[in-house]
Amino acid sequence: MNMTLWQKLDQTGRNLAPCVVTVMLVLAGMVPFYLPDYDRIAPSLALMAVYYWAIHRPDLLRPSAAFAIGLLQDLISGVPLGLNALILVMTHWIVVTQRSFFLASSFLLLWWGFALIALAVAVVQWVACVAVYWAILPAAPVLFQALLTIALFPWFAWLFIRVHRAFLVPG
Repeated sequence: MNMTLWQKLDQTGRNLAPCVVTVMLVLAGMVPFYLPDYDRIAPSLALMAVYYWAIHRPDLLRPSAAFAIGLLQDLISGVPLGLNALILVMTHWIVVTQRSFFLASSFLLLWWGFALIALAVAVVQWVACVAVYWAILPAAPVLFQALLTIALFPWFAWLFIRVHRAFLVPG
């Protein structure tokens, strides 16, 4: 059956939901909270989104989109250019290669997998910043960022599930 123009536009808009939600979270993550050192330990909202969408709808959030979102995050946050892009693409790749395992898992196992990825990302971020700045930086802020990201994941997963059910047909 042929789709009308409005149906095609509607479907395109729905298919953009994972990318739009992820970009909105990147922008929301840059909102300053006037708490001491919050900017150093702010949770990685884009990492949560890429993890979720790579499991549930990798056809709608491709590695190229993860790369572009990571570059946007790098430009806005002022971290070394390409760091978040590399992290999001690697996260996407790791999750997609293990997708069948994650789809057959309970939420607790998904959360555990996310915790492992978030801790690995913290190590990569710390090593990259040490290499770029040629100085041993304290690891505590990166570790606290990972722990905060892990702790907040269930609430953001709930948000992603709501978006998934409201806008996207099974794929």
